[in-house]
Amino acid sequence: MRVAFSESLVQLAKADANVLLLTGDHGYALFDDFRRECPEQYINAGVAEQNMVGMAAGLARVGFRPFVYALSAFVPVRVLEQIKLDIAHDQLPVVLIGDGAGFVYSHLGTSHQSTEDIACTRAIPNLSVYSPSDRFEVVTTMTMAYQAKAAVYLRMGKSDVGDIHKYVPQAQVGQLLQVKRGSAGALAFIATGSMVRMVIDIANECYPNATVWSAPFIKPIDARLVREICAQSCALVVVEEHSVMGGLGSVITEIST
Repeated sequence: MRVAFSESLVQLAKADANVLLLTGDHGYALFDDFRRECPEQYINAGVAEQNMVGMAAGLARVGFRPFVYALSAFVPVRVLEQIKLDIAHDQLPVVLIGDGAGFVYSHLGTSHQSTEDIACTRAIPNLSVYSPSDRFEVVTTMTMAYQAKAAVYLRMGKSDVGDIHKYVPQAQVGQLLQVKRGSAGALAFIATGSMVRMVIDIANECYPNATVWSAPFIKPIDARLVREICAQSCALVVVEEHSVMGGLGSVITEIST
């Protein structure tokens, strides 16, 4: 997923000179291509995430399209106030990229784990939340984040879980994507991010009649389709690499009750 993200960002920056990449002293090798192809559009803001978000807001005000990259424990969690006041309040077109969402950096301890980022960002008005599951969904969500011309948080989890799709899905913002077709009235799964691959494997092994849906969009989400899935399934299981409070499971519960 990280490679697809980097390649997508390079393509966007080459097509639009106003696209800027701001990084909080992360992703050096990841952005080798970007620095080579678009050196004037790259800013390393250092270990100063609050300042980096404020800088992105200022750049957006004068017409630039900033993409802000850091580990998700730092962006968005460390900079929630700046995101809320500097970016989302004024509906500025800044895309926030949180890499390593969930427990990817578990060995580094709580300071680098991010299991509350969806809950935090969902509550901020004028901020969308995207959560791609593979490289193809990354391309889709990156394109949509750029086209939205609004504040977006895009979270990426573990990058080496394998492909979900065979090609880039043609989705609309908020759409759920069916990645395994099952039987009517059987069990259904809705998963997001790095959990989608695991859920497909579990369903294939243990629940062959189950349907599996990927949720690349947490906010907004297609509430009508969620209700249809609930109505057509004997039970619904939501799987995510996040706290049980405030994440995708909470979104589905809020819609279905």
